Formats: sequence, structure tokens, C-alpha cells
Amino acid sequence: MKTIGVLGGMSWESSLEWYRLANERVAARLGGYHSARILLDSLDFAEIEALQAQDDWDSAGALLADRARALEAAGAEILVLATNTMHLVADRITDAVGIPFLHIADAAGAAVSGAGLATVGLLGTAFTMDKPFYAEKLAAHGIRTLVPDADDRRTVHAVIYDELVHGVVRDESRRAYVEVVDRMVARGAEGIVLGCTEIELLLSASDVPVPVFPTTSLHVDAAIAAALAD
Repeated sequence: MKTIGVLGGMSWESSLEWYRLANERVAARLGGYHSARILLDSLDFAEIEALQAQDDWDSAGALLADRARALEAAGAEILVLATNTMHLVADRITDAVGIPFLHIADAAGAAVSGAGLATVGLLGTAFTMDKPFYAEKLAAHGIRTLVPDADDRRTVHAVIYDELVHGVVRDESRRAYVEVVDRMVARGAEGIVLGCTEIELLLSASDVPVPVFPTTSLHVDAAIAAALAD
């Protein structure tokens, strides 16, 4: 089993979910007392959030690249970034290391294309919805991406940063998300990509009328498959 290096802590709530799912997947595959071989570098999210707010993606990329090098030096053989938004600086990370980097949007794109869908709605932070990096990755898999309108994007973003990253899960916010999804479905979304690791704490397939693609779970699946490959 290869060792997975995880850049986490953004937020720690979603990193906790990533770690739990990874160990459950290994236990299901291998049985017995097996668990995942993981090196976790849990960053202080306050530092990252401040750089996001300042639109200082160069500094954020340099910080993550430095921590990626540290994970590689510590023995990581595969690298993942346990957050969707910070994949905006994925190129900085891949340039810094010599080990494989598993992009979360590639895991999502493979799942969507495997399901035979051509158009999806994307939920995530404002950075993920507003900037092109995520939609471009999905387009490489032949997928068209819709995002919510401006008011709905503000709602989705606020719930993530004001509630979910602090572990707060509210039924009222779930209902607001369902309404956002319904409006994207009316515009042609055939499925919904949960393009923020925290959203899986709030929304599930049973909440909406179209297929849901939980990127945390899909990312974990890809990482465990790579770690257990011969």
C-alpha cells in the first residue's frame, strides 16, 4: 500500500471526513485490521482564508507548494489536496513535487462522464464557482458546467464560510441549497457536483432530484485505488 500525503486543514471539518472515508475504504477492500497509510499536513485555515480574502493566490500557492514538498520528503508517494477551492493553485503544487498529484476535479469529471451526463451544476465557494479552473477541468472530460446566479452564489458561499467550516449544519441552510439546486436543474443541470468538501456535511443525494457527485468521496476513492494499485 502506498502512502498518501494529504494537504488538509482547509477546513479541518472536511479533512476529518476525508480521513474517515479513506480508512473505511481500505478496511472494506482489505479487511481485517487494515487502515490507510496517510501522512496528513493540517494547515491553519486562518492563514489560507486571509490569503483568499486578499486575492493573494501566489502566496497561497507558495505555502501549499512548500507543505507538499514536506510531505514528499516525509515519504508520501501520492499527493492529494483535501479541499476543492485550493485546487486553484494546483499547478504550483504539481510543479513542486515529483510524486503523482490526484486532482479532485478529475475524480469528479470521471464520475460524471461515467454516468453519461453532459451538463452539471456546480456548488462550491465563490472562488470555485466564479473562477474558471474547475469548469475547465470538467470541460476536459466533455462536461458543461452551470453555476448558480449571483444571489445564489452568495448564499452558497456564506453557508460554507459562516457555518459548515465551523461544523454548523442547519436545516434552513439545507433547504436554501435545495432551492438553489432546483433552479439549476430548471436551467438544464442533469446532476450536481458538490465542489466543496464541506458541502457533503449538508447535502446528500436524497435531498435533490438529480444525481449528486460528492467530490470528497470521489477523491478518496481515486486516492485509495491508486494507493492499492500494484
